[in-house]
Amino acid sequence: MAGEPNESESASTHQVTQLLMAWRAGDEGALNRLMPLVYNELHRRARRYMAGEQTGHPLQTTALVHEVYLRLVDAHTIEWQDRAHFYAICARLMRRILVDFARSRNYQKRGGGLAHIQLEEAATVPEAVRSEMLAVDEALKQLAAIDSRKSEVVELRFFGGLTVEEIAAALRVSPETVMRDWKLAKAWLLRELSHETPHET
Repeated sequence: MAGEPNESESASTHQVTQLLMAWRAGDEGALNRLMPLVYNELHRRARRYMAGEQTGHPLQTTALVHEVYLRLVDAHTIEWQDRAHFYAICARLMRRILVDFARSRNYQKRGGGLAHIQLEEAATVPEAVRSEMLAVDEALKQLAAIDSRKSEVVELRFFGGLTVEEIAAALRVSPETVMRDWKLAKAWLLRELSHETPHET
């Protein structure tokens, strides 16, 4: 298919999993061999993630992928499982990187409260301003304390843009369970975020 390259064009799931297993076993060079195979897919996901950011955003798509790589280099304690697990971890890292970036830039909510976040449009979450990203991040932390799996489902779908099937593989549950968790978690988050009204004006 013309257009965006994907991982299947350059590496099989088996190759990726083999390299993850080698990396987990202590092969320091495995990550360097893995990254060229998954780079296009990571870049595609990062581009989707950053799609709604303003032109000139100091953290661009390629920089986001490189930052993920740097954090992966230090990820010695992760018990890698397979391709789905790898992309789930990368999605989590992207969330942390952008949330950390938003905090470091001291973005704050600007009067009038939060604009409506289209949770149904998970892949377009970057349309939310950074203050909204921070609000969602805080709400996810609260959800994690109540139900960690539902929080993970939202994180992977809302921040990572993973499909239902990818999330099911990463969390080792059925797609039906993912859809049920997604529906319940989405309702919970929308309720929590609707309570986010400005305390000061």
